[in-house]
Amino acid sequence: MNCRELPLTLWVLIFVSTAESCTSRPHITVVEGEPFYLKYCSCSPAHEIETTTKSWYKSSGSQERVELNPRSSSRIALHGCVLEFWPVELSDTGSYSFQMENYTQKWKLNVIRRNKHSCFTERQVTSKTVEVKKFLQITCENSHYQTLVNSTSLYKNCKKLLENNKNPMIKKNAELEDQGYYSCVHFLHHNGKLFNITKTFNITIVEDRSNIVPVLLGPKLNHVAVELGKDVRLNCSALLNEEDVVYWMFGEENGLDPNIHEEKEIRIMTSEGKWHASKVLRIENIGENNLNVLYNCTVASTGGTDTKSFILVRKDMADISGHVFTKGMIIAILILVAVVCLVTVCVIYRVDLVLFYRHLMRRDETLTDGKTYDAFVSYLKECRPENGEEHTFAVEILPRVLEKHFGYKLCIFERDVVPGGAVVDEIHSLIEKSRRLIIVLSKSYMSNEVRYELESGLHEALVERKIKVILIEFTPATDFTFLPQSLKLLKSHRVLKWKADKSLSYNSRFWKNLLYLMPAKAVKPGRDESEVLPVLSES
Repeated sequence: MNCRELPLTLWVLIFVSTAESCTSRPHITVVEGEPFYLKYCSCSPAHEIETTTKSWYKSSGSQERVELNPRSSSRIALHGCVLEFWPVELSDTGSYSFQMENYTQKWKLNVIRRNKHSCFTERQVTSKTVEVKKFLQITCENSHYQTLVNSTSLYKNCKKLLENNKNPMIKKNAELEDQGYYSCVHFLHHNGKLFNITKTFNITIVEDRSNIVPVLLGPKLNHVAVELGKDVRLNCSALLNEEDVVYWMFGEENGLDPNIHEEKEIRIMTSEGKWHASKVLRIENIGENNLNVLYNCTVASTGGTDTKSFILVRKDMADISGHVFTKGMIIAILILVAVVCLVTVCVIYRVDLVLFYRHLMRRDETLTDGKTYDAFVSYLKECRPENGEEHTFAVEILPRVLEKHFGYKLCIFERDVVPGGAVVDEIHSLIEKSRRLIIVLSKSYMSNEVRYELESGLHEALVERKIKVILIEFTPATDFTFLPQSLKLLKSHRVLKWKADKSLSYNSRFWKNLLYLMPAKAVKPGRDESEVLPVLSES
């Protein structure tokens, strides 16, 4: 029978009992100080009168199983398939088992403390929810101890409502003020002592949920962009009662449109017992007559109606769908990240990339320029003790690495100029025949012997633009006021710093940067890998 066919005044029965006719629950929680019993569920009346051996056992914690008998405690009573406690105490917490021939049943008993400030213990409260105007019945009964009960009282929030009745009860239509805690307290005597058994229910009264005001879900007016010749599905959803109806309405001035179809309604019951309905209007092969027309969806009930409207409008241009846009954004971001990473790598390793390209393409810039030397080396000619390392670097280390290891041809004045000639003319001619001017820069560099070399090289570099200047800062120098202004303009662009402890290896950054500034040259002579550069200090 459908749940909606039940009478509107469906009543709720709360049957109050201290225990079941038999104890089937494997885990039981009880309150200290009250009578309690365990009963084997498969025990028939025949078993009760049979002489079959029936045994009860208890175990707690690490203790072994102990058989129970009336001598175990004055509070324990055994009646065949029933174990009674008069009353149950905290020490009775543990595991209990009943054994009869091949039949066994086990329970775990947890005894909790009584709330001394209330007529009931909150951990032993059963909750129940009742709607307003629904039938509420509270009956106090106890089947097992019924013959021993002297009187029963019914309390609400620990205030007595009914007393001196064995089975007090409440029968009425629920109202909001009926909410509260209801406790049935049974009073009984055993062996000359008075005991009580308490059962408490928390009754919650809620508003009548049988009917709701139906409502359509979503905005009341919806503009739907469509393309001519395509299909569209207009979905109308509502929250409603079972008797309510949902339907579509649209213009029929020119008769029914064969391309418009109202699909079958779909209903689903919610967890609150209400209904969620969905009804789709399908429009096929959309034409001009379908545009700018109201398509109304209505939900109707005895209490009124609710309507929402759809209007089809022409889609001027194809919109980019959400997933395509997202995918495009991800690809664009990945490409941007890849470009940034590539540019960063190229900036950081531009020297290594250029040298690799030269080696791969066998590029040679020296074939057709008519120059004799790859570089003219300008350095401090005075070989005093304080300038010895600088002199060694210029006339020994540079030729050893650039000429013997990398195949360049250098012009070193002391080595390549024949004594006795016109020095000024010779220097100018040699610089004109060189592709680079390497200046080994130090604090003592500006002497009369190198001034003409520097001025002639700068004239070639800045005016004639026939040579490029490479500055090697051999010793750290912070003050270059003694240099010509034109050289200071070049300094920030082509300066290499020699660091003796880091520049010894042929693969060091110093030599790579120097090769990067030197002209590209494909031919390299045989190299002696056993050569080791002499160790020079930085000062």
